[in-house]
Amino acid sequence: MLVQFYNVSKVYPKGKALDDISLKIDRGEFVFLMGPSGAGKSTIIKMMFREEEPTRGQIFIAERSLVRMKRSDVPRVRRGMGIVFQDFKLLERKTVYENVAFAMEVVSAPHREIKARVPEVLRMVGLEDKENSFPGELSGGEQQRVGIARALANQPLLLIADEPTGNLDIDTSLEILDLLIDINRKGTTIIMATHDRELVKAARKRVILLDKGKVAADYAPGEYLVC
Repeated sequence: MLVQFYNVSKVYPKGKALDDISLKIDRGEFVFLMGPSGAGKSTIIKMMFREEEPTRGQIFIAERSLVRMKRSDVPRVRRGMGIVFQDFKLLERKTVYENVAFAMEVVSAPHREIKARVPEVLRMVGLEDKENSFPGELSGGEQQRVGIARALANQPLLLIADEPTGNLDIDTSLEILDLLIDINRKGTTIIMATHDRELVKAARKRVILLDKGKVAADYAPGEYLVC
């Protein structure tokens, strides 16, 4: 088991974001988090990175408690995760190569390792010919591929994609989905928050549906079908 939430609640001054949520995600799964705005998707994602802590309950990543963990141990856990954002969050003054390398530099990876790994992940996302380009020279889909390459740079066990297709057209979104499914087939666990029902229907993966801070439904692969 890679991710475990046990009776997790989160209360903010303005109200409750999560209400007694329990869920488990196995290594190697591809799971969609769905639900309307305010359902709790972003809170769950922030808790997996320990940007937020629960008001009540326990969270385990790779059998380590995030709640009991010392603050000094959090960076080590985060190195085992990669995150892909809706708005790319690329460094505009750095090239594609430098953007991906930066993710390894911040965890003090050796230069030799960076030099070998960056071209490898750029090939994985189909951007081996763009390593000297700047983000402003790329399409939205290409920028998101750089974001995925950066998230994969440190060979994470878990990749979290937070609305990664929210700013892309449907054709490009399907290309990004295909890329994520291919990455998942190679062993990386993927948790993807999305509003896009068509993508979810096309993928036929497990879907955890959230509503008002609760798990409203948990669909096995292929069970979530919309008209």
